[in-house]
Amino acid sequence: MSLRLDRAIIRVAGPDTIGFLDNLLTQDVTKLTNTDPLYSALLTPQGKVIADMFLWGDRNANEPTVDIETDPSRAAELTRRLNLYKLRAKVSLEDITAQRIALYSEKPFLGDDHDPRNADLGWRAIAIPQLVSFQEDSGQFEANRIALGVPDLARDAAPEEVFAGEALLEELNGVAFDKGCFVGQENVSRMKRRATTRKKFCPVVFDGGPIAFGTPVFAGEADIGSVRTGLAGRAIALLRLD
Repeated sequence: MSLRLDRAIIRVAGPDTIGFLDNLLTQDVTKLTNTDPLYSALLTPQGKVIADMFLWGDRNANEPTVDIETDPSRAAELTRRLNLYKLRAKVSLEDITAQRIALYSEKPFLGDDHDPRNADLGWRAIAIPQLVSFQEDSGQFEANRIALGVPDLARDAAPEEVFAGEALLEELNGVAFDKGCFVGQENVSRMKRRATTRKKFCPVVFDGGPIAFGTPVFAGEADIGSVRTGLAGRAIALLRLD
């Protein structure tokens, strides 16, 4: 049985859709197909994450169409930023959250669309709600991604708090270093070349119940970061690497 995830869906359509998004987002949008979603993000010019997202393509439409699946808490700001960059690009943006749902399953369904961040996160899809059967997620997906050490950037970080490298975009297949420019690329590339990323999200394991969000983590007397989201025995923490 597939589980419904709480996600917002923004549709970008028009003849300039692929080029428009490719010039802005961290992923190579020209590689988007009708079957496999891409994981990507929109960054500030300084290279910090505004919102991460999944990109779903439809090359069979009359004109290129990309559905952006993102966290509801980041959808409004993401839409605002994309509209700022639109200028003369022949694209339209529409919130279609009421018409589509995001789904997760531990087994293949509606095709073979693995979560592009980590295959062990299962399968994902977006679908018309009237055409599929599903249950509301009771926390299964959250438990799985915490166990795998995959951050949820809408919950584990404040807007514009973390750089792309700190957010594990490279490790989770969310950035293409071999494409042309994107917003924030200069700083992202510089930090990769010079290995100046000083902290990253890490999985932590402990005994006992959940630890409160923001609880500091110490190595001896040194404060090396803080716990973010978690469950009993496991959590995601943002930690210094040095």
